[in-house]
Amino acid sequence: MNTGIFSYKLDKTRKNALRAKLFKHLDGFAIAPAMLVLKKQGILDTLAQQKKEAVLLSDLCTQTKAHDGYLQVALRSLCSQDWLQQTILTDGKDISYQLTSKGKIAIQWANCYQEIVAEFPTAINMDAYLFPTQKKETAAVDTMTSLYEAHAKDSTWKLPKPQNDLETEVHQQMQSHLEGLLVGPILVALGMKGFWQQFHPSKKMNFTTADLVNSTNGNEKRLTAVLQLLTQLNWLQKEDAVTYTFTPKGWFFARRATAYGVTVSYLPTFNWVEKLIFENPYLLWQLPEGVTDEVHVNRTMNVWGSGGAHTTYFRKIDEIVIDIFNRPIEQQPKGFADIGCGNGALIEHLFDIIYEHTERGKMLAKHPLFIVGADFNRAALIVTKQNLLDADVWANVEYGDISDPDLLAQNIRNKHQVELHDLLSVRSFLDHNRIYKQPETIEPNRQSTTTGAYAYRGRRLTAKEVEQDLVNHLKRWTPHINKFGLLVLELHTIAPELAAKNIGKTAVTAYDATHGYSDQYIVELPVFLNAAKEVGLQQVTRYQAMFPPSELVTVSINLLNARN
Repeated sequence: MNTGIFSYKLDKTRKNALRAKLFKHLDGFAIAPAMLVLKKQGILDTLAQQKKEAVLLSDLCTQTKAHDGYLQVALRSLCSQDWLQQTILTDGKDISYQLTSKGKIAIQWANCYQEIVAEFPTAINMDAYLFPTQKKETAAVDTMTSLYEAHAKDSTWKLPKPQNDLETEVHQQMQSHLEGLLVGPILVALGMKGFWQQFHPSKKMNFTTADLVNSTNGNEKRLTAVLQLLTQLNWLQKEDAVTYTFTPKGWFFARRATAYGVTVSYLPTFNWVEKLIFENPYLLWQLPEGVTDEVHVNRTMNVWGSGGAHTTYFRKIDEIVIDIFNRPIEQQPKGFADIGCGNGALIEHLFDIIYEHTERGKMLAKHPLFIVGADFNRAALIVTKQNLLDADVWANVEYGDISDPDLLAQNIRNKHQVELHDLLSVRSFLDHNRIYKQPETIEPNRQSTTTGAYAYRGRRLTAKEVEQDLVNHLKRWTPHINKFGLLVLELHTIAPELAAKNIGKTAVTAYDATHGYSDQYIVELPVFLNAAKEVGLQQVTRYQAMFPPSELVTVSINLLNARN
């Protein structure tokens, strides 16, 4: 039982410090593979040799035969860590990079990432590694367990001892990266196994090695090494030879395991960074024969991880939905369409809100809700359908591509005699995942402001191309949302120089990398809203929510409406 030694309520200062550590953990997944491949290909050396002069992206691509889109993603991630500075040249035709003082230190220590990045194939399959179906130990060298045991004895991570304040800052930064690379997959694997959910400060906060092994059906040797590692990090405290108790620090991270889920789910992509940049830019898209699932992301893990954050966002969405479905019935939509429905969690949540908290919920017998969940992933549709049946929520499930609203509207019309524009369109974290369509023309007076790094199958896209594509995308949707609007939860980037000044306050370095390497297009919030405005969609300002509510915003909620 909880001994009462620790108080699990942390003050704001301590919480902020641990949250900063979490964000730095996530940074490591983007930075470690990028640093290693840039070193291997000689790019870090080229940057170091230039001294006061900047290096052009185009020259680096000529030197290494790199695909410029994915190389830009890697270099921009270093800019967000304050290791490089980028300058976007006139019309975005090229970009120059220059090492910062911190960057000059970091590139000398780049090899510190080698040992852990080499274990990415094991980390990708951490669930199978910790909880193997075959329990018999093999004679093969278990390098991941050796890593756990080594770092449980020595937390220096093979980094040189810093000699001054600047080296100390970089040392701490890289140490956080390395720590995150080890513990992130562990937290996620145990979280998806349901282990962390067994604990609460008011009930039970200690367990034995046998408890962990038996409750997860895991490998005892490997899980013992995990416990040793977490003890060295002061996440656990050993009570006796076999019993462990959470520390306040450990409990902070354990209960936030889902915060690691989305980034860790992209480990397959991070494992292929070198191939994407320097070999085959189609690697994520040329699926082996017979393979239909995505290969760049563990989608089950991704949905699990994103679900942890959705609870917060859903609360902000509630007031908008309640307002809309409290209007006079003739001013209400017939229902709602969740485009990119994932596992159906948002559909279930919205139905419950409407049913329990609105006037429409009192008249469903006379005015039933028409609900449709659409997704590009057919496996997700199966999961959605079953989850909604289990929740006793009746909804239609349709194949739908965010990039082709006309086809979705046609399918709904033909099958259900309902027009898509008669529904409230809702979607979460999806518009940036549209399939890029090369614009036939770009507005001649377009003044693009996004600082993002974007690619399509390895080819670098300029800011003008991406912003024009976003405008065209929203324009395709406008006829289908012009009556009741679009309720959109979206992910954003921020300028790398702003990220560099606020390391530990945002997860944008990881977001930019996961999305950049997989041809997704997250833009700054003002850029997104300006694109909407350009096609006649106005935000309802009283409903807007930003996370965080500052210039560092990386997630927003908006109701975009064609009516004034």
